[in-house]
Amino acid sequence: MMRERAVLAAIVVCVVAVLAALPLFAEKFYVQLFAKIMIMAILAMSLDLLLGYTGLVSFGHAAFFGAAGYALALIAPQSGPANFWTSFPLSVAASALLALAIGFLVVRTRGVYFIMVTLAFAQMLFFLFFDTKIAGGSDGIYIDVRPSARIGGWEPFSLDNFVHVYYVALGALALVYLLLRVLLRSPFGRVLAGIRVNEHRMLSLGYPTFRYKLACFVISGAIAGIAGYLSAVQFGVVNPEMLGWQLSASVMMMVILGGMGTLIGPAIGAALWMLLELGFQSLPQAGGVELGKHWQLFMGGFIVLATLLLPNGVGGAFRRLRTPDDDA
Repeated sequence: MMRERAVLAAIVVCVVAVLAALPLFAEKFYVQLFAKIMIMAILAMSLDLLLGYTGLVSFGHAAFFGAAGYALALIAPQSGPANFWTSFPLSVAASALLALAIGFLVVRTRGVYFIMVTLAFAQMLFFLFFDTKIAGGSDGIYIDVRPSARIGGWEPFSLDNFVHVYYVALGALALVYLLLRVLLRSPFGRVLAGIRVNEHRMLSLGYPTFRYKLACFVISGAIAGIAGYLSAVQFGVVNPEMLGWQLSASVMMMVILGGMGTLIGPAIGAALWMLLELGFQSLPQAGGVELGKHWQLFMGGFIVLATLLLPNGVGGAFRRLRTPDDDA
């Protein structure tokens, strides 16, 4: 078992090393693509905290992703860059506060009611920005100048540089993984696992499950806000689609494909989903039919096959390399 865990750790280290070296030999398109994949991996890991570890099926998780992006767009001055060191925590705090407000109401529900209420709140937020001119309406709003990370006369990184954005996303992914790993191995994480298995039993043992679920909901929303902020920085634009249920559904599929209840699984699922989407969209014409235009058909078929052949997701293959106390 120790040898298997060492092999798994070595694989993870190799993957991180390859990601760290990728900008040295890859073209701009691929650097930006993998930066986007890492951002979506952070979002998928934040949802897995709810879905895989606490048993809360949220269909409105994109609301917290989009909220941070809109917070950055509204904070940023018209005439110059926002300050990264203030705009980043403020944007993440906006997502956390939104999660607190929504969670205070939805965490009181269970099952299908929880699913529907989270979806309803997310759609309310979507139409708030889509149907009004608060932040550009359906067209969204541009971030003309990326935030500046300058500290006095020193600038550790420039978010106008796509390579620097890539490394910021890689660093954020690593920090989120470590944070969640520590959190889930703590007593707090054990309580969340107990709630997933049998909430009534946890209540009978004296645990205030509402508070634990609400805290989990807020932490998950804040981590989704990190991804939303980085996405807004990378693309320089935010729009209502960042809040829509389509994104929430896509992220849920990433978690399921990668493997719920793992930390590595959602990251694998995000990479697999986005690479397959790109691959299916790039399919050539055959027999007078442009296959790339029908990429969703191929994606649907893949999801069906993956669900039948890998019911525990790709990350489920790593479970046999873990001890019961691991959450990797």
